[in-house]
Amino acid sequence: MQSLSNRVALVTGASSGIGRAAARLFARAGARVVVAARRQSGLDALADEIRAEGGEAATLAGDVREEGYAAALVALAQQRFGRLDVAFNNAGTMGALGPVTGMTLADWEEVQATNLRSAFLGAKHQIPALLAASGGSLIFTGSFVGHSAGFPGMAAYAASKAGLVGLAQALATEYGPQGLRVNALLPGATDTPMGRSFMSTPEIHDFVRGLYALKRLAQPEEIAAAALFLASAASSFVTGTALLVDGGVSVNRT
Repeated sequence: MQSLSNRVALVTGASSGIGRAAARLFARAGARVVVAARRQSGLDALADEIRAEGGEAATLAGDVREEGYAAALVALAQQRFGRLDVAFNNAGTMGALGPVTGMTLADWEEVQATNLRSAFLGAKHQIPALLAASGGSLIFTGSFVGHSAGFPGMAAYAASKAGLVGLAQALATEYGPQGLRVNALLPGATDTPMGRSFMSTPEIHDFVRGLYALKRLAQPEEIAAAALFLASAASSFVTGTALLVDGGVSVNRT
């Protein structure tokens, strides 16, 4: 396992799915973690699990769309653990699905705010702390949707996730000279509560699974392992990358 010993990591969207798996894996790799999500109860349960395994965790519930919350998370990392080395901006939403012509402006803006504005706000406040810790790793959870594939009815989601790739590339060039690495992690369909809400019937689940070269969905722990790679020194020369962890859906035609 890659090591995050003596590192402090911040994970948003940590109460379930990929974020929860990443927070636990980061802690097992030696990081002290700050975990963020909307629901305090989910964060408390996660922190209890991390502490039971000998790790250290701090929690703060809030809304990633709000700038004050982004600032407070960084402040918590610095006050509780003295620094910030890794920021995994993972919180996101699929949002309303359907044709653009039938989508309300409120629905569109909700997806952009949760997926893209939150990443901007996170980066704005995380970057100074990451630079103060001699660089570090900044990671966004994007998607293969909007990057290597498009699907009807997912324009808002695709646009927001594509924006994260552009944001990561720009920040990688802007702050690379100061030692900061910035990457976007692009998962395929993953067996999470959000994923299961989309695959609401056995027929939809079977159709989605069939799109993949591996003919299965990812487990959250598999995506978390890729996040750990980007967070750790194992990826010390990786920056500005859109890392597909998609089970071959981008290349599959069978």
